Amino acid sequence: MKRRTQFTLYTAANGQRVVSINQCSLNGKAFNWTIVSRRCCFRAGTRLFARGVDTQGNVANFVETEQIVEFSGDRSSFVQTRGSIPLFWHQLPNLKYKPRPKLISNENHYEAFSRHFDSQIINYGKQVLINLIDHRGAEDVLEKAYAEMVNRLGNSNIRYESFDFHHECRQMRWDRLSILIDRLAHEQDEFSMFLMTRDGTVVSQQDGVFRTNCIDCLDRTNVVQSMLARRSLNQVLQKLSILRPGQNVENNFGFESLFKSVWADNADTVSVQYSGTGALKTDFTRTGKRTHWGLMRDGINSLTRYYKNNFADGFRQDSIDLFLGRYIVEEGEGVIKPCPLELEKGWKYITFPVVLIIAIAMFFANVITPSEYTTESLLYLLFWGAMVAVTFATIMIYGTEFVDYPKLCEIRKLSTAVE
Repeated sequence: MKRRTQFTLYTAANGQRVVSINQCSLNGKAFNWTIVSRRCCFRAGTRLFARGVDTQGNVANFVETEQIVEFSGDRSSFVQTRGSIPLFWHQLPNLKYKPRPKLISNENHYEAFSRHFDSQIINYGKQVLINLIDHRGAEDVLEKAYAEMVNRLGNSNIRYESFDFHHECRQMRWDRLSILIDRLAHEQDEFSMFLMTRDGTVVSQQDGVFRTNCIDCLDRTNVVQSMLARRSLNQVLQKLSILRPGQNVENNFGFESLFKSVWADNADTVSVQYSGTGALKTDFTRTGKRTHWGLMRDGINSLTRYYKNNFADGFRQDSIDLFLGRYIVEEGEGVIKPCPLELEKGWKYITFPVVLIIAIAMFFANVITPSEYTTESLLYLLFWGAMVAVTFATIMIYGTEFVDYPKLCEIRKLSTAVE
């Protein structure tokens, strides 16, 4: 391995791109290995404010990732996609750690679903839909609806592969991901890859893609995509005679470390664009195993996501909507006409948090201050403890009043109307 370039993120008219170009060497043969992730802008947004599909068949967090190898004029490409489950659903923040996803009942799911896959088949060919969400609990409703819609569509170019990632890999058994890769192996061989020799002869073309999703299309998705990419990379390096027969990239510590780091960095960058933090589970992508430090890092990222998704993403969603032209500023807005961004919060927004802070402060003051506890001090302690509990419960009940919702495109009002 010679050197590695830094990841580059740039924005074009039709979406964001993440690019990593790496000059590598294996067995004394130099080649370029590139990862390019391209995010679609047609349903761009933040993690909890952009979910599912729209009426035109565009899905949230749709990203095409291409792995390119260039060697002495020969070129190969392997493409994968990810995207939100193509149904009408939302998971709007309400101060709960994990809001329940909800299907929107009064929308034409079939038409949007069909439009989405019509365009996917035209662009990419056959589709293997790898669904990694849970088969029980809150995500179960989406898994069943997705499977039902695939069966209803009955398209021979689509195969549905459901894999309960969390259940299968419970208790740190991430080696069980090989079960999924083995189930996909024959289709990956069938889809092949694009390969063109230095004289312009096209040896093979990719005949289909793996479309992977989890609930966010970030963390679990990236783990599986990196495993499919490694398998494809081994195949193309064998075909280009860079690897010797029976050899694979895992045998070369330097390149394997590079491969893991690049895919983990790709995961982090794609995740920051959508969720506001780096990806979870990247310790597995970087090291090939789950670590306790990785679990701690995931915990920090999860708490950061919670804060941003509830208290910061509304402004970010407004920025995206304004940048993409979804909201058109009217003449005189903010001068002679009210600006939506200047809407004031209700009285609950200030009152309840202030009461909660005072109640918590008084509770701990009554815990720490007395040299000995009397009936009076215990009653004070009970009173302020009850105030903390009641105020906190009230805030959670009126959770949406405290969330930073977008103001330009009225996501909250639209979602309330369809519920």
